[in-house]
Order: sequence, then C-alpha cells, then structure tokens
Amino acid sequence: MGRKGSKGFPGKNLYSVLSKPLSYYPIRAAKDCKEIDRVYMSTDDECLMALAVENGVEIIRRPPDLCTDAALGEHVYVHAYKTVRDMSNEKIELIALLMCNAPTVTSATISEGVKALRENGTYDSAITVSSYNMWSPLRARRIGSDGLLHPFVPFETFGDPATLNCDRDSQGDVWFADMGVSIIRPRCLENLEDGLLPQKWMGQKIYPLKQWGGFDVDYEWQIPQVEFWLRKHGYGG
Repeated sequence: MGRKGSKGFPGKNLYSVLSKPLSYYPIRAAKDCKEIDRVYMSTDDECLMALAVENGVEIIRRPPDLCTDAALGEHVYVHAYKTVRDMSNEKIELIALLMCNAPTVTSATISEGVKALRENGTYDSAITVSSYNMWSPLRARRIGSDGLLHPFVPFETFGDPATLNCDRDSQGDVWFADMGVSIIRPRCLENLEDGLLPQKWMGQKIYPLKQWGGFDVDYEWQIPQVEFWLRKHGYGG
C-alpha cells in the first residue's frame, strides 16, 4: 500500500535505500514468501505502479477519495480486499498487509505469522511488533494550556504512583505495532468496526510477531535506521 503526496517526507516510497527504492523491500519480502500466492499494490502513484510491474506485482488503482491526508489506512485495506475478493474465484484464506514505507519485514517473518494463524483458528491476526521501552506511556507527556509538560496518561493508570520510577524497563517491555506486516483474516476487514483501536483491521485476538527495530518511515532522518536494519538482515552487502 502506498500513495503519492507525502508532506512529511515527499517521495519517501521511492527514496533510494541501499541502491533500491524504499518500497522494493516490502515487495521483495512478499514475493519471496512461499505462503503468498498473489501480490497486489494499492496506489495512485504512477512511479510506484512501474516499480510494481517491474517486480511482478498486480496493481489496484486507489480511488481519489482514498488518496487524501484524511483517508485512513483501514479504509484503503477494505477497498483493496473487496477489489481482490470480487474479481477472484477462490476463497481468500489470509491477507498480508504491507506498507510501501515499512521496509523492516522479512519473508521468514510473514511465514511465521501465517503458520501461527493456521495453527490457531481463534487468532484474528499476527502482526510484527518491536519493543521500545524508552517510549513507555509512563514517559509520555503533553504540553498543556500553561505551556508546561504534563503526563499524557494519568500516573494512576499504572498503579500506585509511589511505586513508579524513571527506569525505562520498570513497567516491563512495551511493544508497539511497527507496521512491518499485518497478517489478517478476511473477517477482520469484513467486520472492521469490531476491531481493537487504533488499528481496527487487526481484530481483537492479535498474535505478536516479535522483532527488533521495526517501524514505518515518515521522516528522512529515519533512513539511516532503515539501512542499519536492512544490513543486519542481509541486504546491501
């Protein structure tokens, strides 16, 4: 999934990372995964379409109303799913959702998620997560109307405030959905409003695919982190 028109980092989906467009990496992870039968890209970007065709990916032309800043990813996913469902003669077992600006995923991780869902029919999804204890909600702040910092989440949420401290690990590991991949059942998109906020497409019973350093790219300063991650996973020599 990828669109043109990013304001925070214009052209990010095609930005050169280790001599390849950023979007090449999630495409490659999908194409190299033996459990994936068909790969599609939902986009309005002609350059992304060219990259997709070059790598054997089928194109879903995203309608204009899903290409605005106000459009939510979940609605793009539903549109893409319904498009594929309506033109397919086969029952869709699982859907692996990848983002053009989220290169921190491997085919092996996708395979792991497929295996987990096939072994447990009660799971709605399997998603990549990374532990970022330094960003614990205990440490989150908001700037108040007085111009000063205040807790973003009331300390009482974490228990007795007298037992809290500044140790980043004091609340245990803090796992974030890092957007590497969401492997979901069709029911998650067919019953979107039943899903857990904020990523409702993941359903309610979400299996964690643990990795490290995963994230989607929103700013240019993240590129060195992407390159580090990719090199550690065998890309770029």
